[in-house]
Amino acid sequence: MATAQQVKSLLKSYSSGDDEHFVSVALQIAAHSARKGDTKLAQELRNLVDDIKRQQSEGRTNRAVPMARPSGELAGLLAVSYPKLRLSEMVLADSTCEPLLKVVHEYRHQDKLRGHGLSARRKLLLVGPPGCGKTMTASALAGELQLPLFSVQLHGLITKFMGEAASKLHLVFQAMTETKGIYFFDEFDAIGANRGSQNDVGEARRILNSFLQFLEQDDSDSLVLAATNHVGMLDSALFRRFDDVIHYSHPHAEEVQQLVRNRLRTFLSKRLGWTKVLAAADGLSHAEVSRACDDAAKVCVIEDVATVNTSRLVALLEERQRAQAPTS
Repeated sequence: MATAQQVKSLLKSYSSGDDEHFVSVALQIAAHSARKGDTKLAQELRNLVDDIKRQQSEGRTNRAVPMARPSGELAGLLAVSYPKLRLSEMVLADSTCEPLLKVVHEYRHQDKLRGHGLSARRKLLLVGPPGCGKTMTASALAGELQLPLFSVQLHGLITKFMGEAASKLHLVFQAMTETKGIYFFDEFDAIGANRGSQNDVGEARRILNSFLQFLEQDDSDSLVLAATNHVGMLDSALFRRFDDVIHYSHPHAEEVQQLVRNRLRTFLSKRLGWTKVLAAADGLSHAEVSRACDDAAKVCVIEDVATVNTSRLVALLEERQRAQAPTS
């Protein structure tokens, strides 16, 4: 049996990605087990260590080495999370979901594709109105592929000093090679659009040119996702650099109904007036429908009511409609 100190050393080496120390501690545990008379466990541990060494020497290790906490300059550029969400938990139109499933399928077979000189889809541009699932997609792909999600912090990337942003962007693309994961650029038009201000146009163009260059040269195992609510603002040169452009839209009636069923679950009345609910939800985003349902569920909990009635849910959806309506 391993000592407490050996267990702690094992966990620390795994957390820091120190494979050599990890193997060394494992061998120490094997030796300790042998001295205690548990020769079977000792041999099993040695066999596992031999397998790890062989995989490392042959370059076949295929697990993501998660960056528990980006350090140095990357600390201000990347925020890491480990989502468990799956695509099956999202409510998306078929035209949006199908290309995402294709990305997952190709990525899982990327070694086979490479063997025939082909590449899996890795660089995706997500476009559509806010609240329709672009950010959630990044989490779902990370969950599907069991990869860490690295969200690029644009406030740390874009600076007023000429050339500094391009240098920081280069660090992010280097991280893609060193640590496999999903790298997500939200509000991408901040990088991909030409600025209207005369003072900003030069630096914005330099950042965009750097991004185009780094993206074209990137051949890592990471996925690069960029999302924008303003596709019309993007430079035309961007579109041919991405493997796929995936479009998002407000939910149709069938999707709204599925959203309501998913969010309300046990609070859903069998006599809910779907015609009125769907009419009240028309034009709302996935996020707005979900928030209205959450509000309805909270009312049920607080007031000790078993189910949500039609008038309550319709009122909450209409409240969301008024909140998004432009003011004169």
